[in-house]
Amino acid sequence: MKLQQLRYVWEVTRHNLNVSATAQSLYTSQPGISKQIRLLEDELGVEIFARSGKHLTRVTPAGESIVELAGQVLRLTDNIKQVAQEHSDERRGSLSIATTHTQARYALPPVIGEFTRKYPDVALHMQQGTPKQIAQMVSDGMADFAICTESLELFADLVLLPCYRWNRCVLVPRGHPLAEGELTLERLAEQALVTYVFGFTGRSQLDDAFRARGLTPNVVLTAADADVIKTYVRLGLGVGIVAHMAYDETLDEDLVALEAGHLFESSVTKIGIRRGTFMRGYMYDFVKGFAGHLDRDLVDAALAAGPRHEAELFDDIELPMR
Repeated sequence: MKLQQLRYVWEVTRHNLNVSATAQSLYTSQPGISKQIRLLEDELGVEIFARSGKHLTRVTPAGESIVELAGQVLRLTDNIKQVAQEHSDERRGSLSIATTHTQARYALPPVIGEFTRKYPDVALHMQQGTPKQIAQMVSDGMADFAICTESLELFADLVLLPCYRWNRCVLVPRGHPLAEGELTLERLAEQALVTYVFGFTGRSQLDDAFRARGLTPNVVLTAADADVIKTYVRLGLGVGIVAHMAYDETLDEDLVALEAGHLFESSVTKIGIRRGTFMRGYMYDFVKGFAGHLDRDLVDAALAAGPRHEAELFDDIELPMR
């Protein structure tokens, strides 16, 4: 059994059993991958993939277990490389962050600015997607950190580090009737609303608040991007509901931000890290730069805790509000 064979098996499953696409991504030949997978199957005495002619059609039950173990072996191999790199040059390396638009646009810039000044030789990569997509990236080893509010708890292999609480504001053009008097859910329910796509940026808390009052919000447009929401509020399509951090008093001076913390439960932004990840020194620094209470000892304790037991470490910590 060769490490290369395990990598081919793992990569083929990641490319939806497309051997040609796998070969292109690994800069090797399609016949070479197929031959190595066959050799591994012959050695193990089981089929990892079912076939129809020359095409792979599905992963067999035995193959599912083998693929999972292959992923673990490859991650451990990567950890060994990381350990060697850490001791050879602790200020060089790479860091891949998967996050949503709101975090990338409003929460991360000062953290990344400081990080790149401190670690100019660390290659920083940022990938954006839906919360579920970015959690999957980290679970699959395609990114180091997932930073978002929703969906991380769906992945049992991720350690969740709570960073800060936040709430929403209601955006209206100046002179809008909602800017006068008390803001209530009943008044909001009478308005056309422009807000986040379900599954993004705490949208579930918004829906829960209306449902608890027996109200049905009139959502006329949804978007993953707060800037898009603000654009359509300006066009008069409706009233916007966004994360408060997305409102800029200078850039959005034509809009009025109405506090909505009394209407909706606050949400918590977390960092998700795959269990078993080898944390380099600069990775600890990035986490602490994003959330000051997450020092090295606390992060190590969370990574060492059993699945979902890391939450107990944060019971007595009051998260900052943004």
